[in-house]
Amino acid sequence: MRADCHMHILLDGKDWKQAICRHSVAPDEGYIREKLEIYCRLGYTYLRDGGDRWGVGAKARELATEYGIRYRTPLSPLCYAGHYGSFIGVVYENLQEYARLVQKAKADGADFIKIMISGLMDFHRFGVLTEDGLPPEMIKELIHIAHEEGMAVMAHANGETALAAAEAGVDSVEHGAYLTYDALCAMRANGTIWVPTLSTVGNLQGKGRFPDRETAQILESALDNVAMFHAMGGLLAAGTDAGAWAVPHGSTTEEGYFAAAGVGEDALTRGADAIMAKF
Repeated sequence: MRADCHMHILLDGKDWKQAICRHSVAPDEGYIREKLEIYCRLGYTYLRDGGDRWGVGAKARELATEYGIRYRTPLSPLCYAGHYGSFIGVVYENLQEYARLVQKAKADGADFIKIMISGLMDFHRFGVLTEDGLPPEMIKELIHIAHEEGMAVMAHANGETALAAAEAGVDSVEHGAYLTYDALCAMRANGTIWVPTLSTVGNLQGKGRFPDRETAQILESALDNVAMFHAMGGLLAAGTDAGAWAVPHGSTTEEGYFAAAGVGEDALTRGADAIMAKF
């Protein structure tokens, strides 16, 4: 059994704008089948999509059973107006509107809720994120609202946002750049599964798009935190973020990065089992 616990079938690992255009009228079934065939050939039986507002992940879920794959999607990520994520998700202006979107996602058949609560890593500058995260009290309320509807929550969270998310009982933290020790402890204590998507950083090395010195520092920082979380007994799961730049579908790099942090196959199997139980 192989699992990719964070991927985006909408995207192609090359050009996100062109990838989105491919599906702007309707999900491109031929493209989706091509990617599912890659995963099937490599032995994947579980895929967890990060979502999109064009219905591509939903179409992939419909088709995935033909390939022996259990496919899970939040349908669309939910993004606070003016913050990261609007290029791919559905925007809300306030908590009341968010609550309605959660209810709609549940009614429409979403497998879980995905919230965007932080910016991205600035790959040109080690230690810097592209924007401040959402306020801790808002993060906690977002998770509470989704949990009240019986929905598991996947959180795109870097930096300080992960602490508030973990304290609110978020089910999984995605990416998790620059996590503090307190955040790691809270994640361990609350059973939060961390999907660090190491390939999104490691695969940048030598590509010439970003300074190798900076991306090497970012990767080293992530590996140190992964090793620490593993030593604490925290749950880690492999998700490549396939579709992100330099991460093609079916990428096999993630396990190698985990191995560099001292995390072996048994630990990743436990993490994948935990993801599949919740999502």
